[in-house]
Amino acid sequence: MTASETSPPGPAPVRLTPLRQVPAVDAGDDLAALIHAAADAEGLALSEGILVVCQKIISKAEGRMVHLGDVEPRDEAIRIAEEDGKDPRHVEIVLRESVRIVRRGRGVMICETRHGMVCANAGVDLSNTPGDDVAVLLPEDSDASARRLLASLAALGHAGLAVVVSDTFGRPWREGLVDVCIGSAGLAPIADIRGSRDWTGRELQVTTMATADQVAAAAGLLMVKDAGVPAVFVEGVPLGGDGGLADLLRNPAEDLFR
Repeated sequence: MTASETSPPGPAPVRLTPLRQVPAVDAGDDLAALIHAAADAEGLALSEGILVVCQKIISKAEGRMVHLGDVEPRDEAIRIAEEDGKDPRHVEIVLRESVRIVRRGRGVMICETRHGMVCANAGVDLSNTPGDDVAVLLPEDSDASARRLLASLAALGHAGLAVVVSDTFGRPWREGLVDVCIGSAGLAPIADIRGSRDWTGRELQVTTMATADQVAAAAGLLMVKDAGVPAVFVEGVPLGGDGGLADLLRNPAEDLFR
């Protein structure tokens, strides 16, 4: 009897394909049409898989951009900017996008956004923007953005698709940035495998896997800042269920660090 006959079947291979031909995105652009054309140019069917799209091109298409020259900083923004060596206009935008400052120090602002996410600068980004004086904000509702993109791609013939909106986040107690899911449509962001058994037969009692975050992190390997790859198609990850960002955010009542 061979090892393959005695071992349980393993997971299917996962394949990641970068979409390299998505052009620069401007406010009002039809993002689904741009992605459809890029996939067609690369001979990619774009079906039966997960499309991971970086938050920035969604924000740009939705016009979620602010010119710093149009920003009048409040007194609090000026004070923080002086203490932290920041542009007070940038700080003002961060404050507008935050419901609270979780922690501030060493020139870093960790904020909670209106979406419930805790991240640096409330997700307000000055890198890879249309100009030196332009800040890109998070989408108003990344789940809604994912649903709209999914519906538009389905109308263009892309079936069996899910969408994950990703952004790069830092992590407590660990160095480096990792892409995570900030919005999704067409898949369950959390895989609850409680009640199943591990390979030794022990019943799993607390295990829930953040599938959407894992997919976003894997796609992030191909979406590095200087690669010009704003979307990655992931095949081989089982689809099922539905959900969004709220599934990935810990209930404050269960958060031991609040």
